[in-house]
Amino acid sequence: MEAWRRVEVAACEAMDGPTEEELAAIRSATFTVEAVQERERITDHDVAAFVDVISASAGDAGRWIHYGLTSSDVLDTALALQLRAAGEIVLAGARELVAALAERAREHVQTVCVGRTHGVHAEPTTFGVKLAGYAMEAARNAARLERAFAQASVGAISGAVGTYSATSPEFELLILERLGLEREPVSTQVVARDRHAELLQAIALAGAGLERFATEIRHLQRTEVREVEEPFRAGQKGSSAMPHKRNPITTERITGLARVLRGNASAAVENVALWHERDISHSGAERVILPDSTILLDYLQHLAIRVVKGMVVHEDRMRRNLDLTHGALFSQRALLALVSNGMARDEAYRIIQETAQRAWDEETPLRDLLEERDLGIDLDVVFDLGDYTRHAEEIVGRLGGVVDGEARRR
Repeated sequence: MEAWRRVEVAACEAMDGPTEEELAAIRSATFTVEAVQERERITDHDVAAFVDVISASAGDAGRWIHYGLTSSDVLDTALALQLRAAGEIVLAGARELVAALAERAREHVQTVCVGRTHGVHAEPTTFGVKLAGYAMEAARNAARLERAFAQASVGAISGAVGTYSATSPEFELLILERLGLEREPVSTQVVARDRHAELLQAIALAGAGLERFATEIRHLQRTEVREVEEPFRAGQKGSSAMPHKRNPITTERITGLARVLRGNASAAVENVALWHERDISHSGAERVILPDSTILLDYLQHLAIRVVKGMVVHEDRMRRNLDLTHGALFSQRALLALVSNGMARDEAYRIIQETAQRAWDEETPLRDLLEERDLGIDLDVVFDLGDYTRHAEEIVGRLGGVVDGEARRR
């Protein structure tokens, strides 16, 4: 309602009619939520009730309040003010998340761990490279959110069905300039709802990025893996029955609540198709999904920041897990070594596939099996972990421009 008041005052300040004395009375006009709700029991219209209360507070000058306006002028323009303010808060958290991920990525740029595809060991990578991918995604989400909040933070003072029949485009611009907002070029009385749908889609996508990171931590915290654990505070209890439990409850919470953001985004898309110039089928849903989504994303971002900064990385466990396949994850390098020595690729593939699967199934080091076969390849080169990490510094280094750019925005 305070945002509504700002729009009404700005409109009066842009008019030719009110005197300076009347403007002073309008600027000083007050309301209470209780008074507006009491009036709404009679009007059954929230903006009309608000206008009645604040007009009465302004005395005779109150006749200028809402002059030539319709309720959508006030509601949509005030909503733009709220979204702009909410965006500043959400974007601050989004950029902090980027910085936190980048810092941990740099810390672990040379921490070797298993890379997995389909949940199965693939080839070695580094935990820093893993985190760099999440940092880059978080930076893209921050940029998307910035654009989405900007394009949704537009106002409209165009009157009934958007024709300026009681005002003028010049009058609209004067008001929006006072409020620091851009104009909806064609409003049809309301700001087009594809703007709000785009914002909710960007929020849902940012939530999906948080969920992807949270899901990775949950997988890495499984007892059988135990490479990373989310923070577990002193005195915290993981289970009411089993004292040994340290459950990934924070990342599970992020995962579950990201689903709410996607549901809200779906509702926002449904709001796009209003009847003719406007209806209010979008209004009730927006009063839930817009505050809920912005508040929830801000909350989830800060949960993720806490996890990133406080997660425990078990480097020794990462090293041990590299040996679970008994060297089978070096199979590509062995394959390429045979091909380089002149062997046909399909033949080389079948030889290495059979030997690697035997190493895994029989729990015998692949290196020993290849040594027995005497295939004429340099096994020191094949089993050199350095080849998997030699570009890690370059990959993680690509964060520099992105993180520095986000820091400048902050």
